[in-house]
Amino acid sequence: MADLRVEGFTQLLSAEDVARRVEALAAQIAPRIADETVAICLLTGGIWFVADLMRALALKGRHPLFDALWLSSYADGRQSLGRVELHASLQRPLDGRQALLIDDVIESGLSLAEAARMATEAGAREVLSVVFAAKPWPQARAREPDFTAWPAPDRFLIGYGMDAAGRYRGLPGVFAAD
Repeated sequence: MADLRVEGFTQLLSAEDVARRVEALAAQIAPRIADETVAICLLTGGIWFVADLMRALALKGRHPLFDALWLSSYADGRQSLGRVELHASLQRPLDGRQALLIDDVIESGLSLAEAARMATEAGAREVLSVVFAAKPWPQARAREPDFTAWPAPDRFLIGYGMDAAGRYRGLPGVFAAD
């Protein structure tokens, strides 16, 4: 696949780079989860990553249950609102199950921490988390992910679920603002 071009952005990872990282991540996660694990996609950015990760886990013989949690902390801006808003809650019971939170990117960790709190309150016996991109953060995060596919630079990112005011999420690679 040829490199894509997006005006004002530089490609950091190609679709092939993304696929390799997801495959490697699935190899790390598969031994730590069971088919009764509930994989929880953090909407909306996590959709692209969770689809690829679930397929990669299936190829490793793992078939976790699926659910989603719709949280937002950015609205359409480039900076966090400093709070997490809940738009849709979990549908699947977590009592006594392991939960695997899946998100596209982590910065402050507020969304991940809120999702972990909700999963724990819903009865999860263990909460693991995975993000595709982990951006550097100047202080201790609210929660660190257990698994990370890519240590991202401290730049504004789009593609593979990450957006600019709702656009560019569907790009198969990852791009940074020039």
